[in-house]
Amino acid sequence: MGLSAGSAWSYIGVSRVLKTANMQIVDPIVREFILFCLQRQAKGWPALYDEMCRVAAQRLFRGLGYAELKELGLSFGLTDLDDTIKLVASVAAAS
Repeated sequence: MGLSAGSAWSYIGVSRVLKTANMQIVDPIVREFILFCLQRQAKGWPALYDEMCRVAAQRLFRGLGYAELKELGLSFGLTDLDDTIKLVASVAAAS
């Protein structure tokens, strides 16, 4: 089933987030993780965040957990949530 990033994110104001997001280099594994989670749960935020946490906690994507994903640049901490939202939005928009 094909997934359009626009359809998954259109109703949560991603365009506003993308305007303020710094374009950064996203680790290819983090990008794949986000897309994997989008395919599993494309109902928008915070359902996507919950799915990302579930996948990381159960190591369902390449055996990666929270610590490994954080080392690659994806944090699940509440203090980093704004950056996580921007990162997810930029990956979704580019897919």
